[in-house]
Amino acid sequence: MRPLWRRRAAGPRSSRRSFVTPEGVDLQLELGAGGARAGAFVLDALTMLALLVAMTVAIAYAIPPQSKGGVLAILWLLGFFLLRNGWFALFEMGSRGATPGKRLMGLRVVARDGKRLTGAAVIARNAMREVEVFLPLSFLGYQTSQGSADAFLVIFALLWSGQFLFFPLFNSDRLRLGDVVAGTWVVRAVRGELGDDLGVVARQRRVFPDAALDLYGIYELQALEDVLRTGREEAISTVAWTIRGKAGLADDGDDRGFLEDYYAALCVRLERAMLLGRRREDKFAQN
Repeated sequence: MRPLWRRRAAGPRSSRRSFVTPEGVDLQLELGAGGARAGAFVLDALTMLALLVAMTVAIAYAIPPQSKGGVLAILWLLGFFLLRNGWFALFEMGSRGATPGKRLMGLRVVARDGKRLTGAAVIARNAMREVEVFLPLSFLGYQTSQGSADAFLVIFALLWSGQFLFFPLFNSDRLRLGDVVAGTWVVRAVRGELGDDLGVVARQRRVFPDAALDLYGIYELQALEDVLRTGREEAISTVAWTIRGKAGLADDGDDRGFLEDYYAALCVRLERAMLLGRRREDKFAQN
């Protein structure tokens, strides 16, 4: 189920984007609102600030008094750089495609071409944040601490960061510059525990052969989750028909029940494989 992204023909102001698979399944996703994205960034920034304070205290206690000063400043700057870059990149490379702040605000990062979000795209979108925000403001902070920041420098740094901060307001897809470079979107994630909502963990009625469960990986599992959550009967019927055709399974007339049970079985299959050190990202990866 390798999807292709297409903009819905609802006008440039629409926040909906179509997620169309080769089988013709149209999964509607909604772009993340500007306020939600800003809130997610603030939550992540506050969490990083708390970690940074704890790291500063730990470094201050670990370094002998005679070695403090320049060494403490270097370690602090290095730690701050690694923290802010590692925080966004590592969390967004995970299966949820979201930092803790984005998860709390119900957001996730996806690739605009519909393919699996790659590490290169995540690194690219977050590296641009250095250019957009952190480098100019860090330079401004350093100059201020040295007493050499004049009005021109302050205005220049604020204007530089400001133009990138408001960049999403001037394009219909609400893209940061990092999103433009990396080819990503930030969209609303579906909330809630799938097992509780669908009841698939408690009642796995069908048993599937290994060959049927070997057809897909984590990426397709997430796409299947989206199909079940949207609840659109046309999409559910199309996906069920596709899986049955590929796996050679009989049609019992219960498309939703079939997909719920298949989802549960595929979850178990992939989780067991990961416990053995075998992580299958998508259907194209070898078992």
